[in-house]
Amino acid sequence: MAFRTEMGLYYSYFKTIVEAPSYLNGVWMIMNDKMTEYPLIINTLKRFNLYPEVILASWYRVYIKTMDLIGIQTKTCWTVTRGEGLSPIESCEGLGDPACFYVAVIFILNGLMMALFFIYGTYLSGSRLGGLVTVLCFFFNHGECTRVMWTPPLRESFSYPFLVLQMLLVTHILRATKLYRGSLIALCISNVFFMLPWQFAQFVLLTQISLALCFVLMFGNSMLLTSYYASSLVIIWGILEMKPYFLKINVPEFSLWVIQGCSWLFGTITLKYLTSKIFGIADDAHIGNLLTSKFFSYKDFDTLLYTCAAEFDFMEKETPLRYTKTLLLPVVLIVFIAVVGKIISDMWNVLTKRQTHVRKQPFDHGELAYHALQLLAYTVLGILIMRLKLFLTPHMCVMASLICSRQLFGWLFCRVHPGAVVFAVLAAMSIQGSANLQTQWNIVGEFSNLPQEELIEWIKYSTKPDAVFAGAMPTMASVKLSALRPIVNHPHYEDAGLRPGCSMPEIWDVEDPANAGKPPLCNLLVKDSKPHFTTVFQNSVYKVLEVIEE
Repeated sequence: MAFRTEMGLYYSYFKTIVEAPSYLNGVWMIMNDKMTEYPLIINTLKRFNLYPEVILASWYRVYIKTMDLIGIQTKTCWTVTRGEGLSPIESCEGLGDPACFYVAVIFILNGLMMALFFIYGTYLSGSRLGGLVTVLCFFFNHGECTRVMWTPPLRESFSYPFLVLQMLLVTHILRATKLYRGSLIALCISNVFFMLPWQFAQFVLLTQISLALCFVLMFGNSMLLTSYYASSLVIIWGILEMKPYFLKINVPEFSLWVIQGCSWLFGTITLKYLTSKIFGIADDAHIGNLLTSKFFSYKDFDTLLYTCAAEFDFMEKETPLRYTKTLLLPVVLIVFIAVVGKIISDMWNVLTKRQTHVRKQPFDHGELAYHALQLLAYTVLGILIMRLKLFLTPHMCVMASLICSRQLFGWLFCRVHPGAVVFAVLAAMSIQGSANLQTQWNIVGEFSNLPQEELIEWIKYSTKPDAVFAGAMPTMASVKLSALRPIVNHPHYEDAGLRPGCSMPEIWDVEDPANAGKPPLCNLLVKDSKPHFTTVFQNSVYKVLEVIEE
């Protein structure tokens, strides 16, 4: 029950595979699922990006069989007496418990990501002190960098570590004097592992080539081929093909950059619109509408439903203040100004060259330009959608590592020892950073939801196994996971066919203004469920209505 909303939905498929008679039988069950959108039979592996659950379930089954074979105990269980007339419950810990195994692997993956951040900061800055700065900045701003500690099963928990790897590989490729095939293969693999677990990965990537493989592995998920990402790749390919023709004519370098940038922007939007219309795909249309609503007065049911949640609203005003208190924002601004100065210097050197063969040569410090542009992109996304600050803050931590870069601050390090500068900055950061860490460590609690527990227990013991339920999206995920009953709707919102079945009375008025202000049907049924329904369960929070068969 602690895995609420989408978390419970994702974990339920892991549970299905580990409890199935065999691994292959479990995979077949989730690929021919009739429990999630009854009466439809859907391939949930295609729909919900469930490769993490498929892989973790295989690891769990191998782990249990291996431990059983060598006779090692994998979990410890005990009975908890709760008092107050509540029935005792069994509680288990250890990797032999499916939930503990599932969460432990996620935490291990994100722990390894911290080692990757250290390598990343070290490589980018050219100093191990840079790696130290990156990691400490991450911990000092931990609450702004990740939410894996609160929502382990969400897709970004599996996906984001591979984005960090991908950005490190891009940095290496941009810095290298020669392009190696192995680097490109590693980049492609990291992209695949980033995109497979998360339906929104396409909105983060812009310049990689792993889309086709993901399309195949997702069983022809058409949302990928009609995505902004796919359209962007096609337009970028076209721009690169056309560049030699521009170089043959006397086009100023700056004008060429402007033409390419505008072509990419308008070409991507136009191609995305055309492909969506041609293939009739609207699964990700709500994302485009959400972004449109941020700039204009446009609103519909989908955008209002998203912006009801704080994480999809604009970045809260307190966030930049928290960045400032840990000195992350001031340090990044200093680094950004230094990077921009270096880029402008390089661009000026390019623009002052008149010969065409000289213009073909790239300017130096391409990896710095990449990180500066990536920072700007993440800043825009983080301001528009608060949830996406989880990309911005870690990238700011990586950028902070450049405070140790001799390329940018060699003039300072000639006068002051780099270690003295870095440790002075870290000491100042730690004043608020240590307080933030203590706040995180002090968060201790336990999950309890007695009304929902009563509902789940009633469903398990008072209804038939084939009884079908519909209701609030978060509750339906718990019904499927804990009561093992078929459901009609669920919290995963990325399917255009399912969205019309989700509603909130106070914002549905936008779609149905003729009936605005009238009492919602659910409110009327709570007062009197007859003649079409009969009340079969009710407690302080939940009420279950059964359809009366005619």
